[in-house]
Amino acid sequence: MSEVILNQPGQAKKGFPDSGVAPPPGCPPGLEYLAQMEEIYVNQKVDLLEMITDSAIEIPNRYSIENSSGQRAYFAQEESECCNRMCCGPDRGFIMHITTNDGREVIRCERKFKWCAGCCWCADSETCGWEMTVEAPIGTVTHLTLYDANRQKLYDIWSKCCPIFCVCCIEDINFHVFDARSQNKLESRIYKKWSGWARECCTRADLLVCEVPGMDVKEKALFLCTTFMLDVMVFETMDSGGAGAGS
Repeated sequence: MSEVILNQPGQAKKGFPDSGVAPPPGCPPGLEYLAQMEEIYVNQKVDLLEMITDSAIEIPNRYSIENSSGQRAYFAQEESECCNRMCCGPDRGFIMHITTNDGREVIRCERKFKWCAGCCWCADSETCGWEMTVEAPIGTVTHLTLYDANRQKLYDIWSKCCPIFCVCCIEDINFHVFDARSQNKLESRIYKKWSGWARECCTRADLLVCEVPGMDVKEKALFLCTTFMLDVMVFETMDSGGAGAGS
């Protein structure tokens, strides 16, 4: 496993301010800022090499994790094998390292490569690729169902299918959240935000948002890592010309 980056791009960007509020009980070290956030902006960094080669060369994804004011709280970087990225694309296995602005790793989520990328026929199968482990330990995400560290169901995430999704779709692409026990729809959601013609047409860098009002910090971490999985498995497929999900 490669070492976690210590010097991050864009470090000059103003960091998340310290509110002086004591972290909630049971908050894992380093997640104090995450505990304060009700909206989490996952801003994928534009890579010039991918732009120049028209995505023929797949670079590990990097993200700035920000609050609604654009202040960066965390940075995330993908760790994956070059051949896996080039040959398997969105189906690849990867580890996402989430670090504080000073380079200290606070969350690690891993999606192992599996032969089956995932479909409606194998959603409950152990061979399905729609699975991610979130370490602190915090929990797992299996085919868009979120579990805590004891494998208790917490939330289900659902979105409509949109066979004609393209760069011209300027509406939010929503993934709605349901309580796993009552199946009631909640105010929380994950959505892809349209980020303007230049960025949508010329890059594969996405802007995704988690709205997580009233959730505890470990649940927020689960939703954050679910966003990385959605970006790789859904929106990278869309950017390559495949069908995806819509609101």
